[in-house]
Amino acid sequence: MQVNTAEQALSILEDNDVIWCQSMAATPYKLLEGLKNVAYHRRNLTLLQLHTEYSEALNDPELSGHLRQRAFFVGASTRQAVSEGLADYVPIFLSEIPKLFRSGEQPLDAVLLQVSPPDKHGNCSLGISVEATRAALQVAKKIIAWINPNMPRTHGDALVPLARFHRYFEQAAELPQHQQPEQNPTTQRIGEQVASLIDDGDCLQMGIGAIPDATLGCLGNHQNLGIHTEMFSDGVLPLVENGVINNSNKVKHRGRIVTTFAMGSQKLYDFVDDNQEVFFLDVEYTNDTAVIRRNRQVMSINSALQVDLSGQVCADSIGTKIYSGVGGQMDFVRGASLSEGGRSVIALPSTACGGKVSRISSLLAPGAGVVTTRAHVHYIVTEHGIANLRAKSMTERARSLILIAAPQFRESLAEQAYQNWGLKV
Repeated sequence: MQVNTAEQALSILEDNDVIWCQSMAATPYKLLEGLKNVAYHRRNLTLLQLHTEYSEALNDPELSGHLRQRAFFVGASTRQAVSEGLADYVPIFLSEIPKLFRSGEQPLDAVLLQVSPPDKHGNCSLGISVEATRAALQVAKKIIAWINPNMPRTHGDALVPLARFHRYFEQAAELPQHQQPEQNPTTQRIGEQVASLIDDGDCLQMGIGAIPDATLGCLGNHQNLGIHTEMFSDGVLPLVENGVINNSNKVKHRGRIVTTFAMGSQKLYDFVDDNQEVFFLDVEYTNDTAVIRRNRQVMSINSALQVDLSGQVCADSIGTKIYSGVGGQMDFVRGASLSEGGRSVIALPSTACGGKVSRISSLLAPGAGVVTTRAHVHYIVTEHGIANLRAKSMTERARSLILIAAPQFRESLAEQAYQNWGLKV
């Protein structure tokens, strides 16, 4: 049923409904704006989500008792609310969220979407973010959609029939964009270090930000690279245009970029629009280690907030303060290690707080979350070098990590290695 406003579309929500919200750059933020108004007239609504854009209005303390956010990944829009106890964080592998929905372990009453207009066959597209939304659509009782003419039509698992929508409205609005961050000498050097580990024919997984972009910017002389990732951004576009990324060496989906969401500039959204060389697939599939390992030479590139001298990687929190989430890091670290010729990289600047704090630390901060364990970690990269931790002893790990820490912290780290771990480095 077509309606005129977001509030009219959301009027079918009832007390105690559990709602899934499509996320990332496809966040249906016009629906979320309306949800705040509707929620004041409901009790005990729960909004499940990954990283959402333009959703800060839902952090209003006056929504207590009416609506509570439950985030599987914390971003800028929800970080303060989680920190203040106004929203909840649920640690989970990104690949497992669809399983929660399909199994019924996490009941769902409604789904909020932002989709493209229907084609001549009556099919809309989830566009630039499929993630767990495909699974949510299969089980939810009510589907509420915002049709945005600016949403690209993408291929893969993105199609959803207009006839399935219980309520929908149409409104043109800009998609959230993420401009490429400026490089600095630190991120540029890290990118160069990571790029030195990448071979011709590798199948890449990377995230978004200065380090992935710096790495991609150093790959212009490589050949036959592929992409199987959970997300990608503008950094891949020059390599596709120059034929460096052609996906010719892949076993799974040869000739195609595989992802579950994309976030970047309008140029990126224009690139994926009706592009049959890019598949947006269910995250339960893209992040399945059994699928990832089928490709040869998988190279996963991820980031961290802190690494201790045993190789434990904290990527979701700063001490007890949740910063992001578990996401898909372990899915790809493990999948890459199982791949023939596969490797994984955790890349991070050696310091934080303007050089006052070492990100390579003897011990993780109290409460820090271990996302990648010391048994899974392979390469750690900073601007000062590369530490290969695979099959290395605790002493060898500590020695290697101290060598890639910022020089001003190396002596104290060596002392702490002995004090905390009994390691003579």
